[in-house]
Amino acid sequence: MSTKELSKRGAVWLDALTSSAPLQPGFPPSVRVVDARLGEHDARFIAVVPDPDNPFVRARSGEVGLIEGWEIARAVRMVIDADEDRAVKRPIVAIVDVASQAYGRREEAYGIHQALAGAADAYASARLAGHPVIALIVGRAMSGAFLAHGYQANRLIALADPQVMIHAMGKESAARVTLRTVADLEAFTARVPPMAYDIDNYASLGLLWKLLHVSNADAPTGADQSTVERTLQAALDDILADPSRGLASRLGSPHRAASVKVRSKLREEWR
Repeated sequence: MSTKELSKRGAVWLDALTSSAPLQPGFPPSVRVVDARLGEHDARFIAVVPDPDNPFVRARSGEVGLIEGWEIARAVRMVIDADEDRAVKRPIVAIVDVASQAYGRREEAYGIHQALAGAADAYASARLAGHPVIALIVGRAMSGAFLAHGYQANRLIALADPQVMIHAMGKESAARVTLRTVADLEAFTARVPPMAYDIDNYASLGLLWKLLHVSNADAPTGADQSTVERTLQAALDDILADPSRGLASRLGSPHRAASVKVRSKLREEWR
């Protein structure tokens, strides 16, 4: 992928939703951290963006690599530590447009699994400590990158746009693993929602809290910005009204009926 093809959506939406507030210092170019207002609340916004000069070549196109995993974790844990004695915990908003985790020998050797686990654990720890965590998916949310940056949120919100995709792996990789052509894979995913790449099929699984229609996902208008801001505020209100602060909101779809049943049986066995 050339520099011209690198997605700018994470940076664009971060600027739009924080009124171009200054970046927090001390973070690498690929991890942008901004403290701004979400309605009446102070909040921390975090985005991973492409960095063509990233010292790790595999993480130059918006992937989450070693640096990104640890720096996301640091950005989140700074908020947890700072708010430890506060009755009201700050919301954390993950703006998601991540191509994948960074595949590479150096990444494997230096423990990318630990870096990404550190990021996921930080988000989960924030959520369990009482911080409302919201993920806004504005582009790709692929593979381990999404697990590290966004998936642990209390509420998942996505833009209804053809370039918004959520999946365990890219089409080419999935085709190789399943011994299919990309065309065969696309035909198969049209019949099986969990294997599909389009955001409408993903929404049918019940994991999204909201699917938002905007006029321009690449260059949001004022109306687009207002729509997303209102939805983020509504998500925050919904989280604050939920005493469990858990992830039960993801289990409402008919496609999750088996998951609900399994969880019920496990609770019965545990008792």
